[in-house]
Amino acid sequence: MKERILSLLKNKYFLVFVSFLVWMAFFDPRSWQTIYEKKAKLKALQKKEAELTKKIAACRKDLQLLNKNAESIERFSRENFYWQKPNEEIFIVKTP
Repeated sequence: MKERILSLLKNKYFLVFVSFLVWMAFFDPRSWQTIYEKKAKLKALQKKEAELTKKIAACRKDLQLLNKNAESIERFSRENFYWQKPNEEIFIVKTP
């Protein structure tokens, strides 16, 4: 067993292969860890992009509705900005 390990350590191809693995794992700017981190970041950004795309679609839908109907403008301003008419009280009820 000891002789086999010594013969591996003397083998130049084995030493080159181990050196290559160590270099790729720790020292190379495009190491495996860096690639893994970048892939994880890409997935997170793609997820965020999908969420923002949905929000943009909802905002465009609201904008089209607001451009078409004057009553929707009043409803939107009352719901989102709590605007009120003179001599009117607003009660905000939050559901759990």
